[in-house]
Amino acid sequence: MTEPGGASSRAVASASRRPALAPSAASASPTGLSVPHILIVCTGNICRSPLAEQVLRARLLAAGSGVTVASAGTQAVVGGAMTPEAAALALKLGSASTVHTPRQLTADMLAQADLVLTATRDHRRDVVTLFPKATRYTFTLNQFARLVDAAAESAALAASPSAPSTSAPGPGPETGPTIDHGPGSVTWARAADAPAAQPAASAFAAFVASIAATRGLQPSPTPPTRDDIDDPYRQNASVYSRVAAIIDDSVTTVAAAISTALAAR
Repeated sequence: MTEPGGASSRAVASASRRPALAPSAASASPTGLSVPHILIVCTGNICRSPLAEQVLRARLLAAGSGVTVASAGTQAVVGGAMTPEAAALALKLGSASTVHTPRQLTADMLAQADLVLTATRDHRRDVVTLFPKATRYTFTLNQFARLVDAAAESAALAASPSAPSTSAPGPGPETGPTIDHGPGSVTWARAADAPAAQPAASAFAAFVASIAATRGLQPSPTPPTRDDIDDPYRQNASVYSRVAAIIDDSVTTVAAAISTALAAR
């Protein structure tokens, strides 16, 4: 079998950005709060998606982000196994385990996901055809990494010393009370009014929505196939290595951004 996909030329990211989680379906935390869940999709669920799943899980676990990751295929090789080449590359890229059972993609899986990342634009189309509501949180893996990079660059520019300030300074140690820190003081009120820590699921949803909002603001890559990841199935070792490097690059970018977004909640 072959899995559709175009060539990609994303460069391999530095390993220094690399920050493994329980697999499969979304779960709940001990407090009863929903845990963010990512679903990765390719065709057979034996090469690209399990490789990306296992590497992303390892990066997120290392960062302590508390996000679950699973994968499925639009034409899954149910009863099959992850290819030996993909499994070996997953271990090389930091996965603690390559245990994997291919799963056929279902609408229920998509309904339970907070973020769906696909290998190609064709898979993205298949996802939204199967479950239209997933449109707002479905991207190709490379596309999502590209949008995350662009958002980070915009944020860095906005925070640079040369960027014009858009807000006036509020009361602080230099302008506000410096003695009375008890009830009724400005200091006390500011602490009392500070927003409570945002649950991980809410922070994750806000992060995904913020990236989705930039989708129409960023130009598509040239050629558009840069948003796709080629199918290495039944290809030689060099093709597998190239695909793994592309997946590693995008996963590293995505994992770092998720970890940062959840740490800031």
